[in-house]
Amino acid sequence: MENNTSLQQQLLEAGVHFGHLKKKWNPKMLPYIFAEKKGIHIIDLNKTVECLQETAAAMKQIARSGKKILFVGTKKQAKDIVNECARRVNMPFVTERWLGGMLTNFNTVRKSVKKMQSIEKMLGDGSFDSITKKERLTLSRDKDKMEKVLGGIAQLGRVPAALFIVDIGHEHIALAEAKRLGISTFGIVDTNCDPNKVDFAIPANDDATKSIAIIVNYLTAAIAEGLAERQAAKDDEAEETNDDDKEKRAARLEAEAQAESGRGRGAGGRGGGRGGNTGGGTGAGGGQRRRTGGGVPGGRGPGGGKR
Repeated sequence: MENNTSLQQQLLEAGVHFGHLKKKWNPKMLPYIFAEKKGIHIIDLNKTVECLQETAAAMKQIARSGKKILFVGTKKQAKDIVNECARRVNMPFVTERWLGGMLTNFNTVRKSVKKMQSIEKMLGDGSFDSITKKERLTLSRDKDKMEKVLGGIAQLGRVPAALFIVDIGHEHIALAEAKRLGISTFGIVDTNCDPNKVDFAIPANDDATKSIAIIVNYLTAAIAEGLAERQAAKDDEAEETNDDDKEKRAARLEAEAQAESGRGRGAGGRGGGRGGNTGGGTGAGGGQRRRTGGGVPGGRGPGGGKR
């Protein structure tokens, strides 16, 4: 309860509760509106805290499973914050301009990313030394343009598992593409937006830099926890695997030693048997020689008598 009170106080100080003018409101935001003051709607921070914690738990689970969450925030107030937080947890991000078809035509976007990476590689290893200065300058400018728009998704090898959007009204194209592909969506929703358009809505002020910063940092911390738990689980699994490998290796060595000992005993028994057979053969030979010797003189006798 103290943590919730502290979080609510921080949100209050950051101005998260300030909504839009009453005439700009979306009626579907009524459950999240606390009151109206001087023509401005005030967001209920109790609902904001509940939604924020629910969203943080869901994003933590996605990060723990090893999937990617794409951060989208092209508004001037959100660019730097989204860029910094996404880089902190190694997540893809879009802060300059959302290219139409970035998700629905992902293969084509990946080709542009690979082209950008190949130009960057060739500029680095000196492959462009043989071309003219004008061509090299043109390629460098093309790379800079692509990097500005696609740099945040350069390491994204497949369609992300979820999108986190700052101001779903401003990023309606990204939201529409995510919905078309069935991707989970999280978003900061102000009083002029429809909260039913996203799977996890966070009712909050999406125009103030402080408001965006406190929410994005809170969610980034949850993602970092999920990644840390995933790494800890990997380490435990690696230790168990090593222990199992050691046990299997010890058992294998012991089995090999027993087999070697058995082969040694078998070889000794076979040697003794060969020795006995050899001795018997020699004795028989001696007996044969004696019988032969006894017969030879007898044979010679009659011969002598005849002569």
